[in-house]
Amino acid sequence: MSPAPGAYAFQVIDLKQLSDPAYRAGMERKGADPALVDQVLELSSRHRDLQLGVEELRNRSNTVSKEIGKAAPDERPAKIEAAGVVKAELTEAEAAFGAVDDELRAGALQLPMPADASVPDGGEDEGDIIATVGGTPTAPPMDHGDFGRHIGWVNSELGAEVSGSRFAYITGAAVQIEFALVQWALGKLVARGFNPVVPPVLVREQMMIDAGFFPTDEHQVYGIPEDDLYLVGTAEVPLAGMHRKDRLDPDKLPLRYAGFSSCFRREAGTYGKDTRGIFRVHQFDKVEMFIWSSPDTSWDEHELLLEIEREILDELALPYRVVNIAAGDLGNAAAKKYDCEVWLPSEGAYREVTSCSNYLDYSARRLDARIKTERGSVFAHTLNGTAIPVARMLVFLMEHYQQADGTFTVPEVLRPFCGLETVSPPE
Repeated sequence: MSPAPGAYAFQVIDLKQLSDPAYRAGMERKGADPALVDQVLELSSRHRDLQLGVEELRNRSNTVSKEIGKAAPDERPAKIEAAGVVKAELTEAEAAFGAVDDELRAGALQLPMPADASVPDGGEDEGDIIATVGGTPTAPPMDHGDFGRHIGWVNSELGAEVSGSRFAYITGAAVQIEFALVQWALGKLVARGFNPVVPPVLVREQMMIDAGFFPTDEHQVYGIPEDDLYLVGTAEVPLAGMHRKDRLDPDKLPLRYAGFSSCFRREAGTYGKDTRGIFRVHQFDKVEMFIWSSPDTSWDEHELLLEIEREILDELALPYRVVNIAAGDLGNAAAKKYDCEVWLPSEGAYREVTSCSNYLDYSARRLDARIKTERGSVFAHTLNGTAIPVARMLVFLMEHYQQADGTFTVPEVLRPFCGLETVSPPE
């Protein structure tokens, strides 16, 4: 059955702004194909024209149908024939409208949120460094890969034997430290007004679309197609689903959530990169922050997410820098993103540990999540940020807290949560 007019229930991109040169430029700074932008604009125009045509034919069909009932017996055959002609025209028009509706939606789903004006131009490694905290210590006696084996915390060989490459067993005190990290971070977030959540880690395809991950990032996701389910790469996806199609009360905003979940990523395109230890793995645990905000305060909420991420790194005494990510390195959904990169001594480089993004109304449009106002409703803004990516955080801790004698000193802030101060390798 062809979609009725209006089946394109909400715009997945702000088509009214798409013809604005500044809005379009923000997309193209992120690498949007100008030809695709032109195609979507042309489809949007055709969509409006076809919708008007369908509505006109429906009105004519209703009028002709009413005339049949009022007509004299000898006039009815002609009226029925006329109604049949209009019905055939309507069926054809609805089919044409439905095809354009599908094509417009498919094209719009590929367009990115424009980069904010405060985002620098460029690609990977061309972001602006806006803060640097701590020094750049020299490499410890062992890198994280060797130290993980030495202290009995990481068994990548067994993980590969059981599950394949980029899987590992985390054992011993590392597990206690993992849960110490999680408990510590959750406590910090709850004190800041975040509501803790353990969400589902399997979601339907439509949720992946609504959260802004499909179709552009589908290649990174593990799927179970026979069940229409996908393993999430971040708790951001199911957290976004908590207010799908809701009409939010502005007096209750912002809504802040702290989600703990296991996460799964295919890491497509990273063959040969970060193969040592557990820096880049297919399965890991994470504490994710997610915020529903009014448009008026979302930039303040973005700064709050960065403040929390920096506070965590400061209290763990890890040296790091903050980067305003360049437009060409932003994902489709983000208008702006900060990365916090910690110094990894064994590589002599800063490596990403957490990030936080402002999606503005990008996901809320797909989710049809709006805020009630006296003048009607407006789309909400959504933001997300990582508080603790456990495996990656363990990597940095193993290099910064290992001692010359081969032991590990537990960071002070974690000791109350795990009851450990020093960990020695197994005898």
